[in-house]
Amino acid sequence: MTAHSDCESTHGGHAAADVVVLGATPGGIAAAVTAARLGQSVVLVEYHRHIGGMAASGLGKSDIKHRELVGGLFGEFTERVLAVYVSRYGADSDNVRLCDDGYYYEPSVAESVFRGMVGEQPGIELRLGARLATVERSGSAVTAIEIVDRSTGCPAAIHGRQFVDATYEGDLYAAVGAAFRLGREARDAFDEPHAGVVYFDYQEGRFLPGTTGAADHRLPAYTYRLCLTTDPANAHRLTEPPPGYDRGEYVGYFDDLAAGRLSGPKTLKPGRGYNPAHFDTLVRALSVTEIPNRKTDVNINPRPLGFPFPEENRGYIEGDDATRQRIRRRHRDLSLGLLWFLQRDEQAPAEHRRIANGYHLPRDEFTDNGHFPFQLYVREGRRLVGEYTLTEHDMTTGARRHEDAIAVGEFPIDSFPCRKRQPGDTQVLEGYLGMLDALTQPYEIPYRIMIPVEVENLIVPVAASTTHVAYSSIRMEPTWMALGQAAGAAAHLALRHNVTPRHVPVGELRRLLVAQGQVVTVPDA
Repeated sequence: MTAHSDCESTHGGHAAADVVVLGATPGGIAAAVTAARLGQSVVLVEYHRHIGGMAASGLGKSDIKHRELVGGLFGEFTERVLAVYVSRYGADSDNVRLCDDGYYYEPSVAESVFRGMVGEQPGIELRLGARLATVERSGSAVTAIEIVDRSTGCPAAIHGRQFVDATYEGDLYAAVGAAFRLGREARDAFDEPHAGVVYFDYQEGRFLPGTTGAADHRLPAYTYRLCLTTDPANAHRLTEPPPGYDRGEYVGYFDDLAAGRLSGPKTLKPGRGYNPAHFDTLVRALSVTEIPNRKTDVNINPRPLGFPFPEENRGYIEGDDATRQRIRRRHRDLSLGLLWFLQRDEQAPAEHRRIANGYHLPRDEFTDNGHFPFQLYVREGRRLVGEYTLTEHDMTTGARRHEDAIAVGEFPIDSFPCRKRQPGDTQVLEGYLGMLDALTQPYEIPYRIMIPVEVENLIVPVAASTTHVAYSSIRMEPTWMALGQAAGAAAHLALRHNVTPRHVPVGELRRLLVAQGQVVTVPDA
């Protein structure tokens, strides 16, 4: 630990702001920028040395079906991404075509755009590389958070009037003592057909034997979202397997190959990472989408039964920092091990290895992290218990209208598996709800899901109040940016009217968001 006097002479010490935002995720950035543009002072705190969360850490495509339903700051983000590619390569270039109007991008471009949006606001103080230590409360209100610089060990107290928890994990509200859910509700808790323990045939849209709907504490699998290059001149090739490599983690993919589970889908849909050259090869373990500059957005395909990531996140959410770092390293090693397996395993057909060896870590991305993404893909963590709980019924047939709607969600219900392959599994892994397009409709998101039941000056745009099933739709960065924008505007109005976020005039909030280009209602059919 650095001596206290040394800490005082560096960036540590105390700070105060009108609005304190924990988590420079896209949702946190949207909250900070919105509040700052409205005249509030902001401290934005981030665990990593980078900002942008998943959007700057390998998630190189914006998962959004109805682009007209998500505007506001997210729309501005895509416009800025497009402008970067036009200025660098020319309007008629392949890279501009591949950026798809700014919805597809390299991680470094996403972060530079976010840095620009934050840096333009003199009212934002950015604190990077800091973890949350403790929270100070006065009654039902938060008064300050203590953060610790992860490099120096120096503490700093950040005082605020309004607070925003924009972490993927829900760390701030948990530290405050707000109620939350962790794991899957039972089917009968909210009468949700897809809740709890579930086996669901995503091809045929039917429940399979083994479905009980029982509640449990399992979470959807975490992974890293990879950015890989196809440019040999930019390739950082693996020359050895990761520490502790065990090919036994991956041999289940051979069974998937033999059983036809690595073939193409029944229906090809754009933006899903389908590459016909990979069908019926081991490379179908990956979902690969082309993005600019000879790079690819690479998801790890959850459909094969050999998918090794479920259950590896056990203990992450409520673990201390050392526990979380250990689990992150495990996921990193599993990811690099999968890449090594596809490229090098002698049992893999030579043609499959040849295809896999066309994809490598890019030398010009994540240059301070071994060319590997910094942010673990936390697909679901804690979920707030708020003034309203969004459920499967809010986003399916006859989706509800909400008078306090402040954003629109539109992505299909889509949850990664929660368990590794069990005896008797032959079609899907337990917990996988794969892109329920036919079921999910565009839906209105009420302001109340961001408001804790008992804490008075805290707004939660990311790990918000939903069920497990509903979270699997709302958990998209464009949607979170819309919620973050609403959180920043609500914090401003709470300060302006000297009320708690619970009592912000919602009509005024909605009008303000609409004036900022946000879509707050689902258009009539």
